Amino acid sequence: MLKHTLLHPEISAVLARAGHHAKILVADGNYPASTKKGPHATVISLNLSPGVVTVAQVLRALLSAVPVDEINTMGIPPDDPYAAAGEPPAWSEFRALAAAAGIAAPVTPISKWDFYRAVESPDHVLTVQTADQALWANVLLTMGCRTQ
Repeated sequence: MLKHTLLHPEISAVLARAGHHAKILVADGNYPASTKKGPHATVISLNLSPGVVTVAQVLRALLSAVPVDEINTMGIPPDDPYAAAGEPPAWSEFRALAAAAGIAAPVTPISKWDFYRAVESPDHVLTVQTADQALWANVLLTMGCRTQ
């Protein structure tokens, strides 16, 4: 019996094969998961219906199962109409989930195009595609080392 909250067998298998510096994307419902991925990445679609499941729900489960060195969100380009609205609400939820999981890494936005490049790297091992309707809710985790 597993002690963490991640129960999905295929996600667990991918994570078990991954190591330090591996990248895990939890994508919102707008992310182009079929085309913006690394050459070694597995895409798992959990987009059951609009809003089910959310990025935060998947993130909570992942943070219970793997060590994390970095947490990045997709930064909003300054010319995007949403940029004037300020930081998306999802980002504060991601910070709260990381803190609750004891993750010391800050939640840091990186530019949209750098985000895509990071996802398209050979280190990208997994995309979990959600049906989250929140805007700018993509989060990229960089796995750390197991120390215990």
